[in-house]
Amino acid sequence: MFIFVQVGLVTVAFSKLGLTPGQGFLLLIATLLGSGVNIPVFRSSRLVPDFSLRSVRMFNPHTRMFTAPVQDRALTNQVVAVNFGGCVIPVLLSLSLLSRSGFDFSILICIAVVSAAAYGLARPVPGVGIGIPVLIPPLITVLATLIFVPGDLAPAAAYVAGSLGTLIGADLLHLATPATRKVLDAPVVSIGGAGTFDGIFITGILAVLLA
Repeated sequence: MFIFVQVGLVTVAFSKLGLTPGQGFLLLIATLLGSGVNIPVFRSSRLVPDFSLRSVRMFNPHTRMFTAPVQDRALTNQVVAVNFGGCVIPVLLSLSLLSRSGFDFSILICIAVVSAAAYGLARPVPGVGIGIPVLIPPLITVLATLIFVPGDLAPAAAYVAGSLGTLIGADLLHLATPATRKVLDAPVVSIGGAGTFDGIFITGILAVLLA
């Protein structure tokens, strides 16, 4: 982020989307500060392993009591939330860009391509979130944009496909399965937060710059 800000790439990227330098700077600050804000959507209860120490009587020639770990199933709550900086802002900006440039079927194809790639690349990290390589999704986004989207629409299409595609493929499709949420084993699962925030933000910025 320090390098991005120093060379002004973020401002250049937002200017290609039709934003003024002031608007781009405010959007950048809101995104960074918003990355620490998770808005709860719903709460789910599930059973998780709970190891406790209990006294167990072992029958042998010398009957004795042993302390041994016993696995139980404990009921716990898991909150599914949306990250303000990594989900809400990219979605709102994408909708704004689509309303100005018009929705084109080619953009939908790009979103589908990036979503499929992000889904294949993303991996759940227990206790942390979903991790995704930072540089591969932007390159896939740019290739899809150059192939399917004509010239003037390319920057907006690149941001929309890069941001929404990464959000859908890396987070939503993975978090939609209870098995993935069980692997994460975290009290709060954030859509657009944790490991995918960098991927969503940098994919959108780099895709616009390269488009």
